[in-house]
Amino acid sequence: MTQAPRGDDTEQQVLAVARRAREASHALALATRAEKDRALLAMAGSLLQRSEEVLAANAEDVTRAEGGGTPANIVDRLRLTDDRLEAMAQGLRDVAGLPDPVGEVVRGSTLANGLELRQVRVPFGVVGMIYEARPNVTADAAGICLKSGNAVLLRGSSSARSSNAAIVAVLRDAASAVGLDADVVQLVPGDSHDSVKALMRARGFVDVLIPRGGAGLIRSVVEESTVPVIETGVGNCHVYVDRAADLDKALAIVLNAKTHRTSVCNAAESLLVHAEVADAFLPRVVAALQDAGVTIHGDPAFQAHEGVLAATDEDYATEYLSLDISAAVVPDLDAALAHVRRFSSQHSDAIVTEDQSAARRFVASVDSAAVLVNASTRFTDGGEFGFGAEIGISTQKLHARGPMGLPEMTSTKYVVTGNGHVR
Repeated sequence: MTQAPRGDDTEQQVLAVARRAREASHALALATRAEKDRALLAMAGSLLQRSEEVLAANAEDVTRAEGGGTPANIVDRLRLTDDRLEAMAQGLRDVAGLPDPVGEVVRGSTLANGLELRQVRVPFGVVGMIYEARPNVTADAAGICLKSGNAVLLRGSSSARSSNAAIVAVLRDAASAVGLDADVVQLVPGDSHDSVKALMRARGFVDVLIPRGGAGLIRSVVEESTVPVIETGVGNCHVYVDRAADLDKALAIVLNAKTHRTSVCNAAESLLVHAEVADAFLPRVVAALQDAGVTIHGDPAFQAHEGVLAATDEDYATEYLSLDISAAVVPDLDAALAHVRRFSSQHSDAIVTEDQSAARRFVASVDSAAVLVNASTRFTDGGEFGFGAEIGISTQKLHARGPMGLPEMTSTKYVVTGNGHVR
């Protein structure tokens, strides 16, 4: 039996792929849009041409997950089908059709001394992705990183190791076939936390890490990494129904935000209702949510309705990702804002109101990546925003915030052009 590599062996293996990624990134930074798009289209075609290979590998992961008692909803996120492979391929084609951010001039001017100054977009260099379950992220991340000129190191969950290995093999072969270095896409070796830790400590080889997954994964990466991290995704999102709300609009928005898709970070997890409309709105919203299968964890005003459970501070702080919602009646807008400040994860928070001054106050006071007025929190999404592609939703404040498209996968540098200028 082959022994698992020791921690120091794993670290050396991870650093080896990181070094190769660094070398590959130098040439990729010089690639033209046509060269990158050709690679993306080749990757899309290869995924479909080699679909049997990918689906067979995925079947190994699904069988292993089912045998280990993995919940059905997680198994479904893991499972690939012909339709899901086609969607992955179409995602790569869509990225090929997007403008290339590399070289875009963010701003420029001619200074008083005659120097020409331009701030231009450039790739990060090497991006590390640490993510859970969904093997489609492997292709999505590879495509977005390649188009933005970045080599990518992919560390998916062990539950998808066979799927990820097969997908990466297909993508690498396709990149190589059109003249790119295959090492622009690599799978991080190892299944243990040692390999994750080594990636998080590969400062100098990896320029930025992006974790995608649950709160525990994201917290671990943020707290343990010496590589800069773009924090993504925990979504304790609120919908506040103001006293000036159109209650029909409010009901539709609450139902959509909570029930359209429960396992995503932009689903609503908490409902706040102004006291002046509580008598009219609570019977309607409680009945509608319960008819949709939602369990309500509410304050005494909500508990007056049959089937509503008592809410605790833990409930108000929870990202359920399920058919559950916390709920409370608030006396005024100030109280709603205080509740949001205390419990929001600064992802997406919404107000429903016909009062423009209340809307402006909410927008100015709520410090979240997306603030929505009379719209569902489910709209916080790169595709819905028209970005064409998204690698995650950043809840931090530095560099990128909100849905991260291709421009957010770049940094900038200043190009200064003179004619013998000296200072």
